[in-house]
Amino acid sequence: MTSRTPAERRQLAMAQPPLPDADADVIAAFLDATWAEKGLARPTLDSYRRDLEGYARWRAGRGGGLAGADRGALFEFLAWRMREGYSPRSNARLLSALRAFFGWRVRRGEREDDPTALLDPPRLPRSLPKVLAESQVEALLSAPDDSEPLGLRDRAMLELMYACGLRVSELANLPATALNLRQGVLRVSGKGGRERLVPLGEEARHWLERYLATARPRLAGSRALAPLFIGSNGEAPTRQHLWGLVKRYAAAAGIDPARISPHGLRHSFATHLLNHGADLRALQMLLGHSSLSTTQIYTLVAREQLKQLHARHHPRG
Repeated sequence: MTSRTPAERRQLAMAQPPLPDADADVIAAFLDATWAEKGLARPTLDSYRRDLEGYARWRAGRGGGLAGADRGALFEFLAWRMREGYSPRSNARLLSALRAFFGWRVRRGEREDDPTALLDPPRLPRSLPKVLAESQVEALLSAPDDSEPLGLRDRAMLELMYACGLRVSELANLPATALNLRQGVLRVSGKGGRERLVPLGEEARHWLERYLATARPRLAGSRALAPLFIGSNGEAPTRQHLWGLVKRYAAAAGIDPARISPHGLRHSFATHLLNHGADLRALQMLLGHSSLSTTQIYTLVAREQLKQLHARHHPRG
């Protein structure tokens, strides 16, 4: 069965019973404690909230509560999600939230057993990240009309995303104080609040200087604004807005919008660095990965590209 679209998932969630007050309270307490103990980033906490609330509503529709669920109830819910077409990745994320929640309950002495202990996560298919060719990146970066303030802003944003391998959430929340043009570095606050310094590169630096000198003052007017990138309303672009921009400029550059997302520029950044001889450990630091195994996926991308290059151009390929 095919996985559900985000719109279909929202519609299905709306059809569930309302969230019981008792479950809402225990979820809020768990999220507060998890933030205090582990310092998890807001997107991670929001993901935990959505998954736990979704399960609590489902349980409420069957006369049960979140906190008292046993292994059979969790297994039943996961089986239902599989029948409804939720993807293995979505179910794995849900199970991660449930493990964290029930582990917290056990540590607090509020239950003796962890019902997730014997539940195996779904097997995830290993897929390679979608990466643009260097010529496609050049076309994408050149797509905005830099004669207009918003176009110049967009050019500077795209250049920075590719130059520094930023996550879309990192770009959306970037304060102006994170940029040091004199030293040519960007201070990035990544997942879990981990900070890293990333070199800008000459091209990104050039476009940022132009944006800060001309476009940003026109967009900000007399207002003193904290975000580095702002719109005509003075607000920082949202993640959804950035997704739309990348899709629009991809189409303008002759690139299939289905093949690119803001994260695709991050994947391209990593793969192109490896193709040009970057060290894997250095790449791990630039990307802000906590584990080297996460970074190693890009070696597979680079290897696959070399195989395709050989197949296309070698006389016996």
